[in-house]
Amino acid sequence: MRQLEGGGDFTKGSVPSVILRMALPLIAAQLVNVAYNLVDRMYIGHIAGVGETALTGVGVAAPIIALMTAFANLWGMGGASVCAIARGHGDTERAEKAMGNALALLLATGVFLTLGCLAAKTPLLLLFGASEESFGFASEYFGIYVLGSVFSMVSLGMNGFINAQGFPRVGMLTVLLGAVVNIILDPIFIFVFGLGVSGAALATIISQACSATWVLLFLRSGRAVLHLGRETMRPDARLIGRMAGLGMTGFVMSFTNLLVQIVANRQLLHYGGFIYIGVMTALNSLREAAIMVVHGLTGAAQPVIGYNYGAGEYGRVRSCIKCLSLWGGGYALFIWALAMLLPKTLMAAFTDGEGLLGLGERAARIYFCGFFFMFMQFTGQSAFVALGRARQAVFFSLLRKVGIVVPLMLLLPLPSFGLGVDGVFWAEPVSDLLGGAACYGAMLATVYRRLGKEAPQCP
Repeated sequence: MRQLEGGGDFTKGSVPSVILRMALPLIAAQLVNVAYNLVDRMYIGHIAGVGETALTGVGVAAPIIALMTAFANLWGMGGASVCAIARGHGDTERAEKAMGNALALLLATGVFLTLGCLAAKTPLLLLFGASEESFGFASEYFGIYVLGSVFSMVSLGMNGFINAQGFPRVGMLTVLLGAVVNIILDPIFIFVFGLGVSGAALATIISQACSATWVLLFLRSGRAVLHLGRETMRPDARLIGRMAGLGMTGFVMSFTNLLVQIVANRQLLHYGGFIYIGVMTALNSLREAAIMVVHGLTGAAQPVIGYNYGAGEYGRVRSCIKCLSLWGGGYALFIWALAMLLPKTLMAAFTDGEGLLGLGERAARIYFCGFFFMFMQFTGQSAFVALGRARQAVFFSLLRKVGIVVPLMLLLPLPSFGLGVDGVFWAEPVSDLLGGAACYGAMLATVYRRLGKEAPQCP
């Protein structure tokens, strides 16, 4: 077993400082990353004359983004978790093999998704909730966006291996490069060239191609601790199975987001009309932006937790979980207050139409009223994933989305509850409370209190 050389020993230094050193660049990267969709939707929502309808069309196409993210998380997050724990054990060979197998799977899955989505574009968009008014815009955006599936999945999935090696600033630059390219190209393609929704999609896939190229160049460079070579891409069935197990929680979370988006779009179209899909598109964009900070924090903590767990430093593992709880809770409270006090200001970033603004102000207060409880879900999920408890992580992902959100979206709008279209928005805060409390409580009872009572296993 070849031993590690350099690249971030997470057993040294105070736990908060180690996490912060990793987290700050990752948080910056995640905030920049969300600019891909935020900038697109902000520009699209302000296209003269058709902004509200165009924004709704992009919202209809949004589930395809969740689908790509799901598979990127399956192989990227799963592989990075295997990589981090293997590094903690000093097994560099296994860590490199996890990285190479992840790349091979991301490439293959990206090609498959591109071909499948293009072949089934019309039925997919109808399933996603396209209406007569929004179908044209949705088809236009979807048809171009899926052509960048491989770039999107490689940049998102492989960037975790840069962070797992202790290079968070390089990981931040991956996202920064793509976001800057996207921000520059968006107004040029949308307004100067007059490409509208097509221009937004084209700008996005070009920017994702730049990010993917950057990631691969770094992982093949001499600066990386773990090196990506052709020999590491040879399939290892047992390793792939372990990666799939640890990545399943990220896959399930993203795939269930796809399911929730589909159900929400169809319910909103039925009970309120297509304009409410535009409202939900804006609210989901705001929520994504808010959650990206938490993703940066948990993305930094997971390799630190996994590394220290592999090294037998259980006190440091507990400290990591405490930091996630305190920092995540404080941040979630801040976002809750912002949404309660300034909902119309937040919505104005996406539209200047009074109809969408008026509906969005009320919906935002409902949708975000339980956001504070989300810190429990993310802390619990991150601890389960980092410590190799894939089954628990998957279970609580399914519980919150499939077991709580989807049924509530179907039930609350019914006449017997008297909520109408508001019921679709109420489903999210109720699930934040119930799902978050269940996940966090189980993590404390089954993982946190039992640390050190059993020897860590290398994945």
